[in-house]
Amino acid sequence: MNTAALLQPHCVWDARAELGEGPVWSVREQALYFVDIVGQAIHRFHPESGQHASWSAPQRPGFVVPVSDGTLICGLKDGLYGFDPASGRFDCMVAVERELPGNRINDGCVDSKGRLWFGTMDDGEATPSGALYSVTRGKGRTLDVLRHDEGYVVTNGPAVSPDGTKLYHNHSPAGIIYVFDLAPDGALSNRRVFARVTDGYPDGVVVDSAGTLWVGAWNGGRVMRFAPDGTELPPIALPAVNVTKVAFGGPDLRTLYVTTARKNTPPDVLARYPQAGGLFSLRVDVPGQEPVAFPVDEMDALGDIALD
Repeated sequence: MNTAALLQPHCVWDARAELGEGPVWSVREQALYFVDIVGQAIHRFHPESGQHASWSAPQRPGFVVPVSDGTLICGLKDGLYGFDPASGRFDCMVAVERELPGNRINDGCVDSKGRLWFGTMDDGEATPSGALYSVTRGKGRTLDVLRHDEGYVVTNGPAVSPDGTKLYHNHSPAGIIYVFDLAPDGALSNRRVFARVTDGYPDGVVVDSAGTLWVGAWNGGRVMRFAPDGTELPPIALPAVNVTKVAFGGPDLRTLYVTTARKNTPPDVLARYPQAGGLFSLRVDVPGQEPVAFPVDEMDALGDIALD
């Protein structure tokens, strides 16, 4: 049994992020990237040296994911952008929902096949205008974007099971974690309720190598955990009201990193939790899934699939 709930998280970077989100481990750099959506920043933490770096984004960033050439893909408000940490440059790769100016891109992940999954949401958190998308490499370095599901006010997740047959995705304001059947070709079917959350709201989702879901609890002060059959496991308490998402990192993928947010936290509560908005970590028993970088081009993507 994973004993993570018995361990005490500690703050490795008092980043004071307004809306820290989207932690992702870069195997290439042995570093953790995450975003501050409201602060319009991308952050990188290098555990071995303790060094960290930050870049300003031109719009609100919802997520970043590593690309196999050492760059990143960043989901900004109106599209997917290539981001080069070496130069700090952003280049638009494909527009997303520019016909919906009230929407923005939110959370994302790359699955074991090298597919990018992400959701969009109403930035005012009122209208069910958000949707769930997948992205694959087309010819050359083009991106093929496919819309799978819609009707979300705030999307969060997504995350994929270790065997690649299930995709989890949240409708956060409704307190619902959905699960889909995921076909080898990326098709989704049979959406159904996996779990309901009543104490706080389900934020980002990550699935470890044993199939356990780790879910940030917005306005819930904890990381929730669910077994593959939906059974809720003991949570991990954090010194922040708004806990957003986890990532598994380190050489053995057994260091759990947790992002948090200061947004919507009253001053008296911030006085009790002064490190809210920080990046926290703790050691766990069960490692995460092996991170996969998004392929740099079509041939890279075909190679990844052939090796699977």
